[in-house]
Amino acid sequence: MQKETRVKKKKSGMSAIIASLLDIRKKLYSLREILLANLVMIGEIPAPTFNEDKRIHFIKQRFTEAGLQNCSTDEMGNALAILQGRQDDKNIVVSAHTDTIFPVTVDHTITVLTDSVRGPGVCDNALGAAAVVTLPTILQHLGIELDSNLILMGSTRSLGRGNLAGLRFFLSNTEIPIQAGLCLEGIQLGRLSHNAIGMLRCEIECSVPEEYDWTRFGAVGAIIIMNEIINKILEIPLSRRPHTSIVIGSIEGGKSFDTVSTYSLLRLEIHSESNDMVKSIRDRIKDITSEVSAQTDAMVTMEIISRRRPGGIDFAHPLARNARRIIKALEIEPRKSPSASDLSTFIDHKIPAITIGISQGELQSKSGEYIKIKPMFTGITQLIGLLLAIDQGYCDED
Repeated sequence: MQKETRVKKKKSGMSAIIASLLDIRKKLYSLREILLANLVMIGEIPAPTFNEDKRIHFIKQRFTEAGLQNCSTDEMGNALAILQGRQDDKNIVVSAHTDTIFPVTVDHTITVLTDSVRGPGVCDNALGAAAVVTLPTILQHLGIELDSNLILMGSTRSLGRGNLAGLRFFLSNTEIPIQAGLCLEGIQLGRLSHNAIGMLRCEIECSVPEEYDWTRFGAVGAIIIMNEIINKILEIPLSRRPHTSIVIGSIEGGKSFDTVSTYSLLRLEIHSESNDMVKSIRDRIKDITSEVSAQTDAMVTMEIISRRRPGGIDFAHPLARNARRIIKALEIEPRKSPSASDLSTFIDHKIPAITIGISQGELQSKSGEYIKIKPMFTGITQLIGLLLAIDQGYCDED
């Protein structure tokens, strides 16, 4: 009987949070200039992976200006701060990675238009970082004081060879008990990742030595050799259950029209719901590279850049279930998709966590990247709803 009463109380409380969302969103529009200012200032600071220090310094300054506690950076350069709650027995991490794929040489000018913001990295992940930085101001504006402490974090070394080193370091070394984690990404609004797919990212290099015998039969250059490797990789049988795929991301090589290529590089990822399947395909690709190298006398090497283990919370977990309720209440259709990014670090530490998107936009590898302004406030409302639900215990497993 007591259990039934507690469940009914939780449902009533969660319904009250849902009912408050539209009013929260309406109040957020007055913070447009503050949110956009943080987005622009963060986005215009170059932050390629391993060189995020200037952006981190700015984020830490913002934390200090907001009057947060323990504003600091750790050994990995992560920006950290605590927004103190009314109680000390519960801690929620809200994080966004600060690094981007864009080198310092790219023009990082951010342009604010009537309905969108354009510039390199605004989607991935200047908006996510801006949401973290603006969150204390947002909660103060809404008059919301949580029982839980919020650990706000701008993480480093997330992308590519960074291999989530910043967030991984923090979670491996903190002594603070963490009840839940929220990972913020700029896009897409409605994204809801509560589990991680197994992933292995690697680079395959092919180089032909200067003394190579170009008169031998089949001597065709590094690009054609890499093409042979790709063809063999595509012949690997892939499982549907567990779902498995190989994503060939990029290939480069060669110098000119009339010069036989002596170098080529292939970047690819293996995705699977099964860790054993990831390992099996990895071993098969290693065999392919060894076979092609022996057949052609070219030097073919395979380097593992990063990996993720599959896992996460169930579809029916209260955190995932209430996240769906919140998103649907804001008239956005949830887009359930496994994550291969920051979420996996929480999963490795058995911390319930999800990844959400803040707005709608288009992610490109060039400066044409843009993000829409109006949906940002729906995305921030979603974040506030989740924080209230976690804080009040509605996302805890019974």
